[in-house]
Amino acid sequence: MEKNLRFQRKNASSNASVGREFEVWAEQYFAQAEGLDLTRNFKLSIGAGEVKKEHNFDLGCDYDTKKILVECKSHTWTDSGKVPSAKLTVWNEAMFYFLLAPSEYRKIMFVQKDFNSKLKKTLAQYYLQRYSHLIPEDVELWEYDVVSHKPTRLR
Repeated sequence: MEKNLRFQRKNASSNASVGREFEVWAEQYFAQAEGLDLTRNFKLSIGAGEVKKEHNFDLGCDYDTKKILVECKSHTWTDSGKVPSAKLTVWNEAMFYFLLAPSEYRKIMFVQKDFNSKLKKTLAQYYLQRYSHLIPEDVELWEYDVVSHKPTRLR
């Protein structure tokens, strides 16, 4: 029986593999451009009050001089060019985790650049326009072009 791959990314063995590959690109970019040695699945204890729980950020480091958290999202517009609203709730969740993280950390949301020709904007630009009220002041939003392998900081 054939699996239902309706939500599977085209030309990918799995959506998880696409995400892992994107994390590797992010890790390589920050190593080359900023000299950062980031750890994958970086564990950090966070919480809204006294009770804390470990959360795995996609990438991070906790050196005396540099404390960095990175969440990577390789989401794209739907095939029909519509907003992937369920996926953007995952971005909102990442913003909540950033809000709960200690303020001494540099916080980076690193997303795949995906342009919508109908709306004439990228998914990250749409997110900024629609959800800027949910983005903590100390969070940087970076867009990464998977073709040119060049990032752009949007915020």
